[in-house]
Amino acid sequence: MASISSSDNDIIAIAITDSDQIGSETAIEEVSISTTQIETWDLPSILRYRRVKVQAHRSRRVCAFHFLALFFYLVPFVSSEMSENLVFQACRTVFVFPWDAQLELQISIEWDLEAFLNVLKCIYGCPIDITGDNFLAFYEGALYFGVKFLLEKCKTWFSEAASSIVIPQIPLDNLISIWNFGIKSGNDFLLESCGSYLAKNFMWAISRKSFVDIPYSLLVICIRHPHLTMESEMHLCDALLIWLDANTGDSDGLSSTETNYSSILKQIHLSLLPLWFTEGKRRSCHFSKLADESIISVFRLLKVPPTDSIHFLEDGDFKDTRIRLTEHSKTMNLSSCIQITSAMLLLSLLPSTYSTDSKLRKNIKQLLVKLESVDRYLNPVSHGLLPMLSFKAVEEVNISKCGRLHLQASIECFSMSFPSLKILKAAYLLDFNIKTLRLLVQKCPTIREVDLTLDTSPVISEQVSDNFVVTGDKPVAVDKSSIYKSHLMLSNITKLILEGRSELCDSDLLHISKFCIYLQHLNVKGCTGLTDVGISTLIQRQHVTLQSILVCYTSFGLNSVLALCSSSHGTDDTSAHFPESMAFNLQTLHIGGCKCVDETSLLKLLSQTRMLKSLCLGDTHLTDRTLYSLAGSSLEMLDVSNTMVSGAAVAHVVYGNPGLKCLRVKGCRNLCQRESNTGEGEISSYFCGELEMALGKTCRLEELSVGWGFSHFSIEALKAAITSLREITVSLGGSLGEGALIQLPTACPSLQSIVLQFQVISDDIIINIMETLRNLRVLALCYCFGDISILGFKFSMPNLRKLQLERVTPWLTNKDLVILIRSFPNLVELALLGCPHLNSDSQQIISHGWPGLVSIHLEECGEVTANGVSSLLKCVALEDLLLRHNGPGLQKSFICYAASKMPLLRKVSLDFCDASEGCFDVPPDDQKCSLRAVKLARCKSRECGLTLPFLEPRRKPVHKETLVLEWTGKNVIKKVAKERPRLKEITDLDQGLSPMLSENSDALKWTEFKKKMGMTCVRGNDRPKAKAHVPPFPKNDMTTKNMMCVK
Repeated sequence: MASISSSDNDIIAIAITDSDQIGSETAIEEVSISTTQIETWDLPSILRYRRVKVQAHRSRRVCAFHFLALFFYLVPFVSSEMSENLVFQACRTVFVFPWDAQLELQISIEWDLEAFLNVLKCIYGCPIDITGDNFLAFYEGALYFGVKFLLEKCKTWFSEAASSIVIPQIPLDNLISIWNFGIKSGNDFLLESCGSYLAKNFMWAISRKSFVDIPYSLLVICIRHPHLTMESEMHLCDALLIWLDANTGDSDGLSSTETNYSSILKQIHLSLLPLWFTEGKRRSCHFSKLADESIISVFRLLKVPPTDSIHFLEDGDFKDTRIRLTEHSKTMNLSSCIQITSAMLLLSLLPSTYSTDSKLRKNIKQLLVKLESVDRYLNPVSHGLLPMLSFKAVEEVNISKCGRLHLQASIECFSMSFPSLKILKAAYLLDFNIKTLRLLVQKCPTIREVDLTLDTSPVISEQVSDNFVVTGDKPVAVDKSSIYKSHLMLSNITKLILEGRSELCDSDLLHISKFCIYLQHLNVKGCTGLTDVGISTLIQRQHVTLQSILVCYTSFGLNSVLALCSSSHGTDDTSAHFPESMAFNLQTLHIGGCKCVDETSLLKLLSQTRMLKSLCLGDTHLTDRTLYSLAGSSLEMLDVSNTMVSGAAVAHVVYGNPGLKCLRVKGCRNLCQRESNTGEGEISSYFCGELEMALGKTCRLEELSVGWGFSHFSIEALKAAITSLREITVSLGGSLGEGALIQLPTACPSLQSIVLQFQVISDDIIINIMETLRNLRVLALCYCFGDISILGFKFSMPNLRKLQLERVTPWLTNKDLVILIRSFPNLVELALLGCPHLNSDSQQIISHGWPGLVSIHLEECGEVTANGVSSLLKCVALEDLLLRHNGPGLQKSFICYAASKMPLLRKVSLDFCDASEGCFDVPPDDQKCSLRAVKLARCKSRECGLTLPFLEPRRKPVHKETLVLEWTGKNVIKKVAKERPRLKEITDLDQGLSPMLSENSDALKWTEFKKKMGMTCVRGNDRPKAKAHVPPFPKNDMTTKNMMCVK
C-alpha cells in the first residue's frame, strides 16, 4: 500500500523501493536525488540503494505536470480517502495556489528502480537506450505512466527489431515474457509483433534452450505466420517434436489437450522431408501416423519421372510440395530430398497463384520445357517469361543427394530468384560436371563456394591390379555447346571442393584454372584421374591466391612441390624468397597417401611453410629429418598417421605449436622408443614420454588418434591436454589397459566419439562409458578381446548415432538386438561383424527398431541372409549396404532390386559366397538410381587348424579378390583389388607385433589370441599369381575382358 506524508517543504517527491532488492542484505538503505540534476545522474551508483527518493521543485511548472501524471497513475494503490486527499492536494499545489502553497507531497511505491528512473529521464528529455533486455520494462512503464513519446519509441524499436536481418536483438526468454505481458494486458501490438519476430527468427529460436518454454499460442501464431523462415522442412518438424516431447506426456495415451497440441504438426509439408529423417521419427507417438503419410507421399513422387512431375503436381494440392521461402530466408536446404524435381523448385519460386490458376500453367510448362531442353544454350531462357520471385537474402543452397533435379534448369532458377547466392552444396551428384560448373559461374556471378563432393574410391591405388574404363554403347561425343564457345567469364569462386571425382582429368583442371582465378581453397582428394603435371599447372596459375590445397591420394608429386616452392616471379628459390612462394602462405596442406612425393621433396616443401594451420602427411614418405624442418607456430591439426616418424620429432612440432587441437599418429611404429634393462634379464618397454610431456604442457586437444606406444601411463601424462577431448581413437599397437579405459570418461568428460581397436575391454569399462558420457555419438569396438556381455549395453543413450561392433560380441542374439534398440533408439549407422547367432529374423528386428538407418554393415552374422533379403529393404533411407558371409540367399538381381527400393543407395558391398546363383546382375545406367560404387568380393577355401590323418581337414573361406565398379559422370570404371583393408590391418598386426614378443609364452599367447578371434591372415606370398575368374555379367552389361589381378 502506498503512503502519503506532508511537511512545509516546497517539493514534490516520489519514494521508490526497488522491488528486486526487497529483502536484500547487501543493498544500501536510502538516497535522495533531485530532478534538477537528472542529466548527471549516475545510475550504477544510484541502483546500489534499496530505496530512492526523487524530488521535484514545485517552481518548475513542467516538472509538476509530469509528476501529477504519475500521481494519477498511483491512485489505485492507496485507500479511497487517501486517494481523494492526494488528488486534491496535487491539483491544489499545481493549479490552485501555486504562489503560496508550501505543502510537500510524497508518495511511496514499489517498482523496478532502473526502469522507473529511465522512464523519468525520458520524461525530462534525456536520451535512453532501448535493448532487448529492458524493452518490456520501458514499454510497461510508458504504458502505465502514460508517456506516449516513450511508448511510440518502444513500438518503433520493436518493429525495427522484428524486421531486422541481423542477429536477433531480443533474447528468447525476454520474448516469452513480452508475449505473456501482452496476453495479460490484451495488447494486440505486442502479440502480433512477438509472432512476427519469432517467425522471422525461427532458426535462431530452435537453437535456444528456452525454445521448449514457448507458449503454445505463440508457437501456433509463429508456425502459421506468412514470414515463417527456416532452412528446411526437417528443421521445422524436428523443432515441433522437441517442443511436444517437452510439453506433453511420454505415454501413448495422450490427453485431449496433448492431442490438440499435436495438431500443430499438420502445418508441416510432409512431402519435403528427407527419408532418413522421417524413418527415424516413426517411433514418435506424435509423428508415427504422419511419418507413414510422408513416406507414401515421397514414394508417390518418386514413381513419377522428373520430366512428368509438372503434370503430376497439377492434379494434387501443390501446397504440401511448396518449398518455404521468405524475404528473410538465408539458406535453402534440400539435402537428401531425392523426391525434389525441377518442377517443384520452379513452382516454389513463382507466386502461389500460378499453381492454382489453370490459365497460367501453360506458361509454366513452356518455361520448364525450355529450361530442361538440350539446346537451351542456343536458345537462352528469357527471364521475363514468368514473374519469378526474388529472394535477395538467400546466400546458401544445398541440393546434395537430390539426384532427380535437372541441374541446368535448377541453375537457371537460382540465377533468377537468388541474386545474392554465394554458397552451393551439390555433393553426391554424378551429373554435375565441369560444363555445369561453367554454367553456374555464368548464371550466378556472386557464387563464392561450390561443394561437388563424391564418395572417394573404395580401394587405394596400390591394391588395384588393373583399371578398365568401360563406356558401354554410348559414344563419347564432342561437346559443341555454346557454353564452351562463349566468352570465358571469370568467376569469383574462392572455395572449390571436387573430392572423389575420379573422372576429372588434367584438361578439366586446366579449364578450371582459367576461369577460377581467385581460388583460395581447392580440394581434389581422391581425384585419381589427375596427374602431377595437371595439379602443378593449376598451382602455378593460382600462385597468388591459393591458401589451402587438399590433394590426398592423388598423383601429387615433384612437379607440384616445385610449383608450390617457386616464387611469384617463376623462379625456384628455396631460401631467399620464402615470403614470395605459395608454400610460405599456405594455411592448409593435405597430401596424405601421395606416394609420388619422396623424402627430398617433402623436406623442400615443409621447410618453406610458415603459416600452416592444418597439415596432413599420413601414408607418405615422412621421416624425422623432414618433420624437424617444419617451421611455423600456427598448427591446429597434424596428421602423420602410418609414417616412420619418432615421438621426439612429433614432440618438437608440438612444442612449437601450442594451439594444436587435433593430433593423429595412428600407425606410427617408430613413435615409441625401446629401452633395455639387463639387471635381472632383458625387459622391453615402449614409451613416448617426450611426446606425452610436450602435449601435456602445451596443448588442449579436441581430437586424438593414437596407436603404437600409447599405454595406460599416457592417460595420466596427458590429463591436462585431454580435458576438452571430443574424439579419441586407440588402434593397433596401443594398449590402454582396463584401468586407463575406466579413467577415460572422467579424464575426457566431453567425449563424443570413442573408437577402440585391438584393446582389452570389459563390462565395467562399457558400463562406465555409458553412465558417464551422455553425449556420446560414436562407439566403435573393433577386434577387442576380453569378457563383455549385454549388461554393458543396458543403458539409454539417445544421442548415439553410430555403433560398430566387430569381433567383440560373438554371443549376440536377436534378444540382445532388441536390447540394443532400446538403449540406442536413434542410430543411423550400424556395423556388426562376427555375430554367428543372428538369423533371418534379425532383419525384421533391425528394420523395425532402426528404420532411419543410412548405413548397415553385416558380416559373418550367422544366417541373416540365408533366406534372402526382404525386411532390411524397409530401411528405405539406406545409403551404404554391406552384406558378406551371412548366408547364400541373395538373388542374382539383388543389386538392381535394392537400388529400386532404396533410392538413396550409393554403396553396395557383397560377396559371391552369399549369391544363391553364384553371380550378381549389375544394373545398367538407367536403373542404377543413386549407385556410385559396387564391391563384389570373392573368397577361396583354405585349410585351418591342424591337419591330422584321422581328422578331416577344416576349410574356411578367406578373401581372394574384390571386383569394384565405380560410376562416374562419364563412364564406369572396373577395378580388381587383392586385399581388403581390414585384412591388411590384421596382417600388419601379425607381422608387426609378433617380432616384439618373446619366443616362449608371449608367442603362445599371441597364437591363442588369433585363434580366439578367428583371424586368418593373408600374406603377400600366399597370393596366387594366376588370373582371377570373375563370374560373367549379363549380356546387356559391360564385359570384363582384359582384367588382370595384383600379383
